[in-house]
Order: sequence, then C-alpha cells, then structure tokens
Amino acid sequence: MSLQKFKTVYAISVYVSLAAFDNIVIGLFPPLFKIISHDLQVPISSMGVVSAVNILVTAFSSLFWGYLSGKHHRKRLVIVGTLIWVAGVYLTSLSGSYIHLMLCQIITGVGLGCIASIGFSALTDYVPYHSRGMILSLWGMSQGFGGIAGALIASIISTMSSWRFPFELLAIIGLLLIVFYFFVEEPRFGSAEPELKKLMDRGMNYTYRIGMSQILTMIGKRSNLLLFLQGFFMNIATGSLIWLPTLYISKIEEIGYGTKIAMIVAAFLFGIFQIGGTLSSFFGYLGDKMQRRSYKARALITAVFVFLTMPLYILLFIFPIDQLSLPDTTNSVTLFISLLGDLISNPWILSLFVISLFASAAQSANTPNWLALITDVNLPEHRGTVFSIANLANSLGRTVGNLGMGAVYAIVSIYLHSPGDYILTMSLLQIPLIPSALCYVFMAKYNVRDIHSVKKTLVKRGKIV
Repeated sequence: MSLQKFKTVYAISVYVSLAAFDNIVIGLFPPLFKIISHDLQVPISSMGVVSAVNILVTAFSSLFWGYLSGKHHRKRLVIVGTLIWVAGVYLTSLSGSYIHLMLCQIITGVGLGCIASIGFSALTDYVPYHSRGMILSLWGMSQGFGGIAGALIASIISTMSSWRFPFELLAIIGLLLIVFYFFVEEPRFGSAEPELKKLMDRGMNYTYRIGMSQILTMIGKRSNLLLFLQGFFMNIATGSLIWLPTLYISKIEEIGYGTKIAMIVAAFLFGIFQIGGTLSSFFGYLGDKMQRRSYKARALITAVFVFLTMPLYILLFIFPIDQLSLPDTTNSVTLFISLLGDLISNPWILSLFVISLFASAAQSANTPNWLALITDVNLPEHRGTVFSIANLANSLGRTVGNLGMGAVYAIVSIYLHSPGDYILTMSLLQIPLIPSALCYVFMAKYNVRDIHSVKKTLVKRGKIV
C-alpha cells in the first residue's frame, strides 16, 4: 500500500469512527429519559422536548458549519466542533435542573452539527467516484450503529451507576479521540472527481468556492428539492424508532419481568434487531453498480427498498415477544447470554430476529444511496452546504416523528393499554415511508440531467490552459 493510499484509508477510518462516536452521544439520551426525569422531578414527556431541541440545534448549526466547509480548512473546524460537543456532554452530566439540562444539550447540538456537515464534505473528497455509495455507506452505517451503541451504554452503565456516569465517560473518551484528527491530511476540493484528475496530477488546485449568491440555485435544483423531501418523510418514520426500546420494555414488563431487567434486555434486543443494517455497504455497492448503467438506477432501486421498509417494521411492532425465559438478575452479561439462548431455542424470538433482519436491511439501503446522490448532483464546493440543508430536513422529520410519537400516543393510550398503544402509534408513523419512496421515483429523471450538468461543469474547470 502506497503512503498516499494509507493516508486516505486512515482519514476515512477516522471520519467514519468519529461519526459513530458522535452518534453514540445522540443514542445515549433516550434510554435515560425515565431516570433523568425522575431525578430532575419533571414529567417524562419533557425529556422528548429536550431531545427534539437537541436534534433541531444540531440541524440548524450544521447549516453554519456546512457553509464554512465550502470556504475554510475543514480539519480545524472539525476539531473545534468536537471540543464543543465534548464540553456539552460533560456539562450534561452536571445538570441539576431541567433548564440546565436543556442548555447543555443545546451546546452539544452546536458541536454535533459540525461533525455531520463537515465530515460529509471532507469524505466526498476522499472517496473514489466508482465506489462512492459503498464507502459512504460505512459513514452512514457507523452513525446508525453509534446510536445503538449509545443506547446500550446508557442502559447497561446506568444500571450499575447513575445516569450521569455515561455522559462523563463519553466526554473523556471524546476528548482523547481528538488526537486522531491531528494526523488526518486535509483533502483537496474535488480530488476524487475523475474530471479533475489531470488538474490534480499536475499539482494544481480546484479553486472554486461557495458564495452566498449560489445558495438559492442549489436549493432550487430539482434533485436536491426531492432529496430534501425524501429525507423529511423518511425521518418521520425512522425518528419514531427511538421509541423501540420503550416498546420492548413495555412488552417484557407485560410478561412479568421488572423494569431494570426489562431495560437491559430491551437495549440488547434493540441492538440485535438492527443487525440487518450491516448490509448497508452491499446496497451502496449495488447502487454504485446500477448507477454505472443508468443515472436513474440508484434512485429507483432505493425507492423499492424504502417502500418495503414500512410493512416489515409494522410486522416487527405487532409480532409478540412470547415465551421469553430470563434469569432473575440485573447482571447484563448473564441476561445477554440467556437472550442469545432464547434466540436459538425460542421460535418467537427467532422469528422476531428474522423480521428485524429484513426490516433493518431494507431501511439500510436508503442512507448510502441518498448520500451518494447528494454527492453526484452537486459540485464539490456545494456538497457540505447542500448536505447541511438536507440534514436540516432530516432533523425536522426526526423531530416530527419524535414529537408526533408523543402526541399520537397520548390520544391512542386513552383507548388502548400498553403495549398495544405503542404498537398502533409506531405503526401509524411508518406511513410517511410511502411519499418517501415516491420522492425517489420522481427524482430519477432529474438525476440524469443534474449529474450530466455537474460533470460538464467539472470537465470545463478541469481543463489545463
């Protein structure tokens, strides 16, 4: 392996790993809602407001960071952003009131917004064009599994200590991980574009940078508009999925187990039931391969999997957790081993796992191809900003899904008892996956025009005079 290739692999690894770590921060909070609300003496519903505010601050701050990514040194910006979220996470562990907690999560959101937009912008300049979907899938997949890891850390460590300790631990590790950024080589704008290869080989730079006057043109591009809408609808559905551990807790308590055991086992089930997400790289590879045949293909194939996600998740919610046999202990290792035994011997749990495998796999097709399309239809200097606007649409969707879950649940719970109220509410919130899939169908023809336009512009700019 050449030195330059090693530097590229190292940089991609660092950005992918730290994207996962940032999402551990996001996943850490929801499983602790009940404990934190009890400690701070506020209703559990108010925790959903804090989570929603954190999501929105992350999204709006990413607009600012995304614009900066098209103008300035991205590695330095990422270091600053990481320091901000580390400070916010540590201060969260010291929260003594609801207002204090809210302010700390706002600080955390400002830092996380940097990692999302600038991390994506930098990665697109490392990733070769022909494997864009597959490699970007690692970035998207790391975020998903980071969220799961956060839920596991929160559920397991908080039962052994207080709810504050997971935040303290995460802040310390995050601070140490900043060291890895210092050895990352700053990528040159457009270095992964085949149309600019001759320019780069001659040691020349791609000098075009974003300006405020270009933003309306970027937003008005049809492919971008449909990507924004698709992400909004998709994230209403996926935003409600942070309540999956709560649904599992309710089902496990219904069959007679205590809250502490239910919390730990629900966290394990949540993690195990997302294993299908590991197929994200395969779907990214499939998108890359199909896209080489037609610029419509990536959007159309993703539309099919997004649509399939809806019935599969509804089936997962409805299917019972039956004949579960667990020891009467809060030892997480013992419970995990017992759960694995049930996964092999209990046909109900095995069936749940199979359903979850297909559901999470179908969902995982979206992220790599969505990221690749944002890259394909936008110029290098525009990608950070477009991604941050798209991320805002995603975050608004997650917020609607999160708050919508609470609002619909409040009505449904009047007529249904737990866990039926959670099942119906979460099933209703999967309906936006239909317009989400349709956005890809409508987008396909515009992708052809917009990708050709980007390539034509880069060919002109890559000519050596």
